[in-house]
Amino acid sequence: MFPPKNLEAIAQQLHNALPQGLKDVGSDLEEKFKQVLQAQLAKLDIVTREEFDVQSQVLLRTREKLVELEKRVDELLAQKAENSQSQPNSN
Repeated sequence: MFPPKNLEAIAQQLHNALPQGLKDVGSDLEEKFKQVLQAQLAKLDIVTREEFDVQSQVLLRTREKLVELEKRVDELLAQKAENSQSQPNSN
């Protein structure tokens, strides 16, 4: 979820950006901003930077493992082809 601290900072920036006449409406406006932001952000599939970095590392390790496995499969296929060529057909 979106960190509440960041949400409050965004709501404060929105409140500060309002013309003075609207700011005078009351501090309820900033609270409403937070509520609307929180509701709309909850609808999005947002991850934190930390979660993103962790998943990036997992993906990197997975790719490395895939390259290793592809190399091993190629070696085994080459070995199998070599063995079939060196053995005479039994037909």
